[in-house]
Amino acid sequence: MWSFLLLLYLGSVQCDYKYDTKYFKVPLDHFGFQRNETFNIKYLENDENWDRGSGPIFFYTGNEGQIELFAKHTGFMWEIAPNYRAKIVFAEHRYYGSSMPFGNKSLDNEHIGYLTAAQALADYAKLIDYLQGGALHPRYPVIAFGGSYGGMLAAYFRMKYPHVVVGAIAASAPVHMYPGMVPCDVFSRIVTSSFKIANAKCVENVKHSWPLIRKYVANATTSEWLHKTWKLCDPIKDGKDTDTLIQFLQSMYETLAMVNYPFPSDFLVSLPAQPVRVVCQFLNESLTDEKLLEGIGKVLQTFTNYDGKSSCVDYKKGSDYGNLDASGWDYQACTEMIMPMCTTGKDDMFEPSPWNFTTYSEDCHKKYNVYPRPDSARIEYGGDRLQAASNIVFSNGLLDPWVGGGILNSISKSVTTVVIIDGAHHLDLMPSTQSDPASVQMARSIHRQNIDKWIREFREQWRTKP
Repeated sequence: MWSFLLLLYLGSVQCDYKYDTKYFKVPLDHFGFQRNETFNIKYLENDENWDRGSGPIFFYTGNEGQIELFAKHTGFMWEIAPNYRAKIVFAEHRYYGSSMPFGNKSLDNEHIGYLTAAQALADYAKLIDYLQGGALHPRYPVIAFGGSYGGMLAAYFRMKYPHVVVGAIAASAPVHMYPGMVPCDVFSRIVTSSFKIANAKCVENVKHSWPLIRKYVANATTSEWLHKTWKLCDPIKDGKDTDTLIQFLQSMYETLAMVNYPFPSDFLVSLPAQPVRVVCQFLNESLTDEKLLEGIGKVLQTFTNYDGKSSCVDYKKGSDYGNLDASGWDYQACTEMIMPMCTTGKDDMFEPSPWNFTTYSEDCHKKYNVYPRPDSARIEYGGDRLQAASNIVFSNGLLDPWVGGGILNSISKSVTTVVIIDGAHHLDLMPSTQSDPASVQMARSIHRQNIDKWIREFREQWRTKP
């Protein structure tokens, strides 16, 4: 028997969730019959409160990272499970964490081809069949939960395997972010909006900083000053380094907007409560060029060293910075999960950077010897034609940049939406705190109502089966 303890104090979250770490054998390829290899995916299980007779299974569809990360930060599942007498399962996505089909060679171009959402969903379906005891009729109602890409998977799981999961809570799932569905600058505009809410002057200063940074790095003396002032691990030697630094800074602002939670969090990186408001305090007035760059240095320190564990800013890590696994996701973004991103410099606070599919495609081919299929996911999972789906709740926070690709209006009586006015990236799945806004409390209440309904319908359906 395992136990878990949720501590709430000062609006902050300290969680100690207990689980068994287990492994389950799955086929390398669920859809072909030429390869018969298998490998183990990891899953985390807690059945302390489970009613083994008819209790539900709460199943998290793991996304792009070690599954322990999502178990730690999906407190909503842990908090409600005792009331439902539910088993909790967090399943790790193939090619992430320790669920590697080919060990340390898994991400080689020769071996990475079995990294797809469809293969991952089939892994989850096979695991649930095992958890159900391989019974002809399902014994336990299974509810899928997921946030971000995991939220997309939760929704797709219900669509593709409605006989396996009775419903899905799909939080911050950008299922409309595919080519042609939303403007490519929608993400950057919402990032900018989140910063503008904190302080309009902050946005002006960030906008002004880009040409200033390029000016400073072009001169040896001021470049060295910037290197020391910003505590960069590596000096800025050339144009490539400059572009890498600029990209790192843009990614930093995007991440700050995504995890703009009302409590301290170490979900992606270790940050204070309301991090956008915190960093904008360094950029909230008219500043000289030098003072502006010093302010951005303080933003960098807050982002990279809030926990005091970093001696310098490793800007060359780029998108690998933080707790998610960028390597596997970059391949997925080069194959089926194509989500166009651009900036204009007009309605956002970034340098102009257009989206060019040809350039993007050639870059993917250079890295992985594959060409992206821009319509693949839309055709596979329905895009905006989800009228035939059922029992899915799409929840989105208006502070989250990914809301631009989310579903904000209910599609039917059973494919519904929850809009969280004060919510950042899947805040509704996070552990509850004293700092939670009313909008996220309401969202969780709606989630519980839907879970009640789905479980009740499942039991009524199977009670009448011969």
